[in-house]
Amino acid sequence: MRVPITGGAGFIGHNTAIYLRERGVEVVVLDSLERSTEYAVRRLRDAGVSIIRGDVGDSSTVGPLVGDSDVVIHAAAYIDVHESMQRPADYVRNNVVGTTVVAHECLRHGKPMVFISSAAVYGNPVRLPIPEDHPLRPISPYGLSKVLSEEVVRFFGGLGLRFVILRPFNVYGPGQNSAYAGVIMRFIERVKRGLPPVIYGDGNQARDFIHVLDVARVIERVITGDYWGETFNVGTGVPTRIIDLARLVMGLFGMDGEPLFDKPRPGDIRDSYADISKARSILGFTPSISLEDGLRGLMYE
Repeated sequence: MRVPITGGAGFIGHNTAIYLRERGVEVVVLDSLERSTEYAVRRLRDAGVSIIRGDVGDSSTVGPLVGDSDVVIHAAAYIDVHESMQRPADYVRNNVVGTTVVAHECLRHGKPMVFISSAAVYGNPVRLPIPEDHPLRPISPYGLSKVLSEEVVRFFGGLGLRFVILRPFNVYGPGQNSAYAGVIMRFIERVKRGLPPVIYGDGNQARDFIHVLDVARVIERVITGDYWGETFNVGTGVPTRIIDLARLVMGLFGMDGEPLFDKPRPGDIRDSYADISKARSILGFTPSISLEDGLRGLMYE
């Protein structure tokens, strides 16, 4: 099986590429390398994954890659919620146009596509845990760009594109870009420097933290099965308060005291955790890495 991964030098992309490569899949990465890290590129090369430097919005680059594939994983995107509040047009332009090019080329070449969306499409939930049929009401331009991208994928699906949409919740693990990392890596980086974590808000907001290798396991099941036309949440279904996360990180590093608090940031969702019953029943997916074990694995990154 030959699988191109757009954005494959990013966080989810490069971990998925290495995971699949280790399982005998022929993986090739397309990435502009604009926001990748030397660590991610080195891991890809050490794993024997080919890297093509190129723009996902360029059909002359994407087309030949798609044509020589069995299934395409589209993970390329700008991902920083708070940056998107300052640069909304850039996020819509980059994320939606890139998805349009990939989806169109997949349709043109008759290749299926797995689109890596985001739980940010839901916005502030009206019910918890969040099921896949929850209203899509994003509260950031990043979330909006993912909603629009999903609509692009479904549009081409109506023309014959085979697709699966995955909505990861709060993904963490090795190789996150510190400039765009989630709350876990920010907490760990501060604690490693002997500084207490900074919580934006009161700390009682809840998140669903899933290890990137569990995300890769879901992607593997999707590309080796027949689930076309489906949308799946990718999470653990377990809510964790941010204050409890901060205390867990501090405890693992032997730090006493309490975290610091700052005002909430625009675009932050209050509570978000997944209903994963659909992934359990259809994909047979059960998360395998606990939050504490996942954090322990990051202590010496």
